[in-house]
Amino acid sequence: MSRWAPVVWDGRVKLIVEELAMGSSAPAVLVIDDEMQIRRLLRAALQARGWRVMEADGGQLGISEVALGRPDAVILDLGLPDMDGVDVVRRLREWNRVPILVLSVRDSAEEKVRALDAGADDYVSKPFNTEELLARLRAIQRRGDPGSDGPEFVSGVLQIDFAAREVRVGGRRLGLTRIEYAVLKTLARNAGKVVTQRQLLREVWGPQGDDCSNHLRVHLAHLRTKLSAAGFDRNRIQTETGVGYRLIE
Repeated sequence: MSRWAPVVWDGRVKLIVEELAMGSSAPAVLVIDDEMQIRRLLRAALQARGWRVMEADGGQLGISEVALGRPDAVILDLGLPDMDGVDVVRRLREWNRVPILVLSVRDSAEEKVRALDAGADDYVSKPFNTEELLARLRAIQRRGDPGSDGPEFVSGVLQIDFAAREVRVGGRRLGLTRIEYAVLKTLARNAGKVVTQRQLLREVWGPQGDDCSNHLRVHLAHLRTKLSAAGFDRNRIQTETGVGYRLIE
């Protein structure tokens, strides 16, 4: 074997080759998974949609690739051979805000909450639908764009002016309570991503919000009713059972 082989197949060199072939403006995604078949499947699907793909088969290598390769998004398995995927999320969140999509066979609500609370942006269970995974990846990558945290959120008939703390549906102002607005604002700021119940409680009620889960359900029901009456599809605020909530863009 050529002495150059370990370098030629290094993920960063792969990325450079793909940049030359696809154009450096294409977004890059790092796949951290120890299953070669999964990496191959994701590479084919992602490249077909214009992504540049980096790969890592372990947590430590994945963390290094984020630092050196600066991907636009990460797809992360939890069952890695050298460290738990949730620990990878925690390590990355100490210094980096790259969007992270967890892809794992662990599909219990507890595992999803653990990963999301650690800082992951979304969670897809294996086996997975490729189109759903790509849609969720696009959503978290958009939310990872620094320009997305602007003074206004617009999605269809829904418009939120964060500076004025005003909500309009179809051009008409919608009257919301302080709590209802805070809930909607948090979901809108994270549109397309799952916000865990714990995250939402603490964002709305502060550090002591863990005891307000019943209040949250009541306020969400009122919020959905008001939005629906004004002409916004209430089903676009989805409940991820046992995990949290998501506002569909």
